[in-house]
Amino acid sequence: MTLRADPSSVLTPPPIGQPAQTRAEVAHPRSAKPLRAEDVLDGHKLRVQLTTAALDNIGNEQAATRTAVDHLHRALFRGRMIAQEMLESGHDGVTVARFLSDVQDQVLMALFDFAVTHVFRSRNRTEGERLSLFAVGGYGRGTLAPSSDLDLLFVRSYKSTPWAESVIEYMLYRLWDLGVKVGHAVRTPEECIRLAREDHTIRTALLDARFLLGDEDLGKTFLKSFRDEAARYKLRDYVAAKLSERDARHVRLGGSRYSVEPNVKESKGGLRDLDSLGWIANAVSGVRGLEDLATQGLFSVREAAIFRRASRFLWSVRCHLHYLTGRAEERLSFDLQPEIARRMGYVGRADNIGVERFMKRYFIAAKEVGTLTRIFSAKMEAESHKLPERIGWLVPRDTRNLANKGLRMRGGRLDLMPDALDKDPVTMLRLFEEAGLRGLDLHPEAMEMVTRRVRGASRALRDSKEANRIFLDILTGRQQPYETLTRLNETGLLGGLIPEFGRIVGQTQFNMYHHYTVDEHSLLLIDTLHRIETGALTAELPLSSEVIPKIIGRRALYLAALLHDTGKGQGDQQIEGAQSARAACLRLGLEAAEAELVAWLVGNHLEMSDTAQRRDISDPRTISAFTQRVGSLERLRLLLLLTVADIRAVGPGVWNGWKGQLLRELYYATEAALRGGTGDERHTLQALQSRAEAARQALRQSQPETAWALLAFNDAYWLSFDADTQAWHAAIAAGTAPQSARAATRILQLSSASELVVAAPDRPGLFADLAAMIASEGGDILTAGGYTREDGMALDVFALLDGTGKAFGHDDPSRLARLESQALRAVAGELFEAQASRPDRRQAAFLVEPSILFDTEASADCTLIEVSGRNRPGLLRDLARTLTNAGLDLRSAHVGTYGETACDVFYVQLRDGSKALSARLTDDIAQALMAVLTQAEPDAPKTPARRLAQARASSNR
Repeated sequence: MTLRADPSSVLTPPPIGQPAQTRAEVAHPRSAKPLRAEDVLDGHKLRVQLTTAALDNIGNEQAATRTAVDHLHRALFRGRMIAQEMLESGHDGVTVARFLSDVQDQVLMALFDFAVTHVFRSRNRTEGERLSLFAVGGYGRGTLAPSSDLDLLFVRSYKSTPWAESVIEYMLYRLWDLGVKVGHAVRTPEECIRLAREDHTIRTALLDARFLLGDEDLGKTFLKSFRDEAARYKLRDYVAAKLSERDARHVRLGGSRYSVEPNVKESKGGLRDLDSLGWIANAVSGVRGLEDLATQGLFSVREAAIFRRASRFLWSVRCHLHYLTGRAEERLSFDLQPEIARRMGYVGRADNIGVERFMKRYFIAAKEVGTLTRIFSAKMEAESHKLPERIGWLVPRDTRNLANKGLRMRGGRLDLMPDALDKDPVTMLRLFEEAGLRGLDLHPEAMEMVTRRVRGASRALRDSKEANRIFLDILTGRQQPYETLTRLNETGLLGGLIPEFGRIVGQTQFNMYHHYTVDEHSLLLIDTLHRIETGALTAELPLSSEVIPKIIGRRALYLAALLHDTGKGQGDQQIEGAQSARAACLRLGLEAAEAELVAWLVGNHLEMSDTAQRRDISDPRTISAFTQRVGSLERLRLLLLLTVADIRAVGPGVWNGWKGQLLRELYYATEAALRGGTGDERHTLQALQSRAEAARQALRQSQPETAWALLAFNDAYWLSFDADTQAWHAAIAAGTAPQSARAATRILQLSSASELVVAAPDRPGLFADLAAMIASEGGDILTAGGYTREDGMALDVFALLDGTGKAFGHDDPSRLARLESQALRAVAGELFEAQASRPDRRQAAFLVEPSILFDTEASADCTLIEVSGRNRPGLLRDLARTLTNAGLDLRSAHVGTYGETACDVFYVQLRDGSKALSARLTDDIAQALMAVLTQAEPDAPKTPARRLAQARASSNR
């Protein structure tokens, strides 16, 4: 028989096999009168309209179909527009997704009724003409995102017939005419069951199957057969497959729930993780829906509320994404974040702009999903033992003396004694400490209890010397501190004990440089330090691995790592961070001297990186200033370790060998200055002059025939390159006849960059022409230096990467050969232009304020010009040409890229060798450089995110 919708049930399909999720009315948050579903779409009226279309066009099937599709399209369009209005007026995403699902149900019912009643009418259907339609996937769960595919399953009785094939084909074509993206399958019940047995993905889809229309008896028979068969499946295999699938998905999308451009559906902590909970619960206990999870004890009332809150928030974000982009976009990219924040009502407060507040709320929701997943999975393992056993459980664990600490073992997991927290809140910390030390997993009820009690106990814990001692032992422990600290963070205990850290939990920085939230970045920094200390990164970070055993203030280092970003969002990051770090350390019971050391590290944690990457570290004045700031070998070592770990923890690909080489050179130069005396400029200059002279003498001895070609270069050259590089440069420069030029390239394995060296007669604009050529070849200049002999021969040296962050030409030697030939053409005066390009939408989301700084004190011989602005291809070329046209010689250039922002530093002199620039020349140069920085700015009014950023910039002025 064919089942038709009851006209009184407008948006809810008839129940079959289980209670349907009825949503007859949808409460409108900003309207006194609730918006009823039947006010949007009357299913009975729609079917009458389609019947009228058929009767008015008897004998003209095409006209009837065309009219019917028009009616369906209007109904579907109206429903979608009303759903969008509901979302924008304050309804949550789950309500909107269910509403859209109901609208789609009614359209499908009307289309099916039209097909079987007017187009392919069959009065006496045979057994082979029995047909049922099921919704599967997310649609089967009664939720449908605005631009999502429609997943349908046509179930036929036992074999295909022309009538059934015609109905299915007709429906699919009409859905495509309506602009609906359809994923469908046509199977018999036996085929469904067999494929579900063979494929876990198909089994998962069938777990969500929801009867829509067609033969009710066939639908009931299929669902019963599937559930009976499912009960006989190897449950462990299925759940293991789903967990493995989830883990692989997390790895594919970065492995962290705190990536700053998350995939709302697929990322760790996203909607798919919530779906996984439902699938596993359905497979294990047959529950379906949030209410069943709570009533059957799989979730507590509190956990069910968290589930509901996280689901509604994530669904709201997803629906806004779909409506904003007009497609099934799941990635919350930078260019979309500000507009969605605005639509969801997040506005700026104090130093936090609206988009950062919105993203913090997102990551709190993702953390809640992670907590629910862990509690649910652990509870299923502990109570039903139906999930896969962990290999770790088979390893004997030391469980002695737990009772003395208010702890016990339950279900193979570490748990709290029933009244432990009432007697002593510090037991919260003992729980995590013992779990880390003994390698034990935590019982879900213990995690839940800590999460529930942490707020009320935070003040007592902060005042407890024992709690502070345990925390410091966890932080500086040798047993994977990252995992334990992550558990503390997810329960809220870390932020409760260290409120300075609690302020940055879930906090984001709206830029393209940082890959993770501030709290996750800090914990990853600690993990990097731990891996350096255990020798896991010796090959990648040899200097750090050599230095770390020599430090005395190990505890200060780990505390600085935890607290180094606590000043973000509070004003000047380093000043505010130092103050908050000092307060936290004193509260933890540290002596004043150690607390000051932590505060110094936090207040200077950017200095070593900035000096290495943005200053000429062969300049004595640079080394002298940095040496005086550091003051001691211990601080130098601690700052090196903090700097290296900080850069590496920013995100994948941020750390590279070139940054490592710059930090090594700065470290060794500073170490030499500190060992040589006071570190003032005079002593530093003497130490560096000694190093330069030693390098000259070494080259004379090792390369007696070619060393002459370099001996006239100043000390800066001899301090910038190692002996092997100097020997290579000498061979190139010595083989260059007067008025001729040579170019050579090589890949530097240690620094993961390529080096281009050009020996040629010097002339104004040579450096700028070479920079233009490199840009035209797709090279990224990391740093560049120019050195000139008294006879006018110049040696220009460039360190290069390709667009992927690897050494230029690493996978194609022909690119290096071409680079050499193009360099000679540039020396001859041929002009090169990089292809013009404009920022993409992600880059356009950010307002980059250009800035120009002139510094006459940073170098004894040169004026330093620091230029910051939006990064783009050819920027260095344009800046270099501007400086050359102003009558300046470029002695060196240092290029830094931080996401969407470029910071280029030039050491310049006048053509006569002096560094003094007149006030008028300085103004002219500043105006010309500003014109270069702003010439490729995207059109701000066309980008909502940029409008928001401009408003923030205006308010800060």
